[in-house]
Amino acid sequence: MPILVMKFGGTSVANLDRIRRAAKRVGLEVAKGYDVIVIVSAMSGKTNELVGWVNETSPLYDAREYDAVVSSGENVTAGLMALTLQEMDIPARSWQGWQVPLKTTSAHGQARIEEIPTDNLLGKFGEGMRVAVVAGFQGISPEGRITTLGRGGSDTTAVAFAAAFDAERCDIYTDVDGVYTTDPRISDKARKLDKIAFEEMLELASLGAKVLQTRSVELAMRYKVKLRVLSSFEEPSDEAGTLVCAEEEIMENKVVSGVAYSRDEAKMTLVSVADRPGIAAGIFGPLAEAGINVDMIVQNISDEGTTDMTFSCPTDQVKRAEKALNDAKAAGTIGFEEIIADTNVAKISVVGIGMRSQPGVAAKMFKTLSDEGINIKVIATSEIKISVLIDRKYMELAVQALHDAFELEKSA
Repeated sequence: MPILVMKFGGTSVANLDRIRRAAKRVGLEVAKGYDVIVIVSAMSGKTNELVGWVNETSPLYDAREYDAVVSSGENVTAGLMALTLQEMDIPARSWQGWQVPLKTTSAHGQARIEEIPTDNLLGKFGEGMRVAVVAGFQGISPEGRITTLGRGGSDTTAVAFAAAFDAERCDIYTDVDGVYTTDPRISDKARKLDKIAFEEMLELASLGAKVLQTRSVELAMRYKVKLRVLSSFEEPSDEAGTLVCAEEEIMENKVVSGVAYSRDEAKMTLVSVADRPGIAAGIFGPLAEAGINVDMIVQNISDEGTTDMTFSCPTDQVKRAEKALNDAKAAGTIGFEEIIADTNVAKISVVGIGMRSQPGVAAKMFKTLSDEGINIKVIATSEIKISVLIDRKYMELAVQALHDAFELEKSA
């Protein structure tokens, strides 16, 4: 029988009533003839509670025990979902990560998936099991310890299972009914997209859109897994949600597909850095070792043999970035006069694969912001994306203005 992967996020399994609602959706797919692999998250708020208990018990915790504790939320949901399906006379069984086994690296708290053998689950499907309810977010290390995949790891689990089992599709059920041209909470003109290309979704996810975890989109693009994002709170429909697919499957693209934003950005500038070969490596090497997620980078050349180096990073990484750079300065690796950190900025981005062949997007974006009196601090571009840093107080205005300027409320 064909295999379908269905993933239910925390809000979709927040209580027993919602688990029953999710189970009914699974039952509909079983009735269509699918063998179903269900990936479940912990009940809404449960992971945060477990993390809080770990931090309260041991602020400098053993990461192996952290994983043992925080992975338990998904185990509870998986068992309850399997029991609910059994009450509906659907042959179902729960599976923890180590039972599959979902093999990962040993990086506790942020493990990466290495292999998902299919023999165990396929064997049980062959014996009459119709639904395998798998605890998301978790796996097993080469040392035999439970590992977790990091925040949003259940999305990655679902896509990885769809790839391993050559599933017809991977449906991600959440509390939104698809991918929008921008955040509907900011613009009431935001429009739900019927389809979006992998590359566009990857950019939107990395730029602040919270619908899908970035790693899951990367995995789906690499293995050509069809993803569908849809709400678990709306009536089932074959046309529901947004399909994330290959560019070739989309007949007509708008130049810009969406406007993304990230409010938790900081702009950091190293003043008077020596302008010589290797200085960039001297700066960004220590930042990488400290786990700083650097994004936009700008270097200004001056006449005195020095330069200012500016980059952006998440606001919660500013202190670590300052420490890494000051340590590098103390070690003589780099030299600079001072570090200036501006934590009152936001990143605004326009994304669209149509930008590859259509000139003038940057000019239109910059003029739109200028007309609204919004000053641009930093600019970064890629083939299908233009991002700018602006003062955070103008974030919502910028999103609304750009959404209007590119007429994203209209379909292609």
